[in-house]
Amino acid sequence: MSDDKSKRGPADAQRINVHETYEVRYWTEALGVSEARLREVVAEVGVMADDVRRALRKH
Repeated sequence: MSDDKSKRGPADAQRINVHETYEVRYWTEALGVSEARLREVVAEVGVMADDVRRALRKH
């Protein structure tokens, strides 16, 4: 089953999928970070949104 690209938010609100443009757009706006920073933090702590939020608060 394929993703519905017309959706603006993430398919799974607990995970950040940096391989989908619409999800990257959503998360960069929701977290107030650049795409590069989002990808960097996801690479460091994984795809769980709570872990990414925690890491962003630390810095």
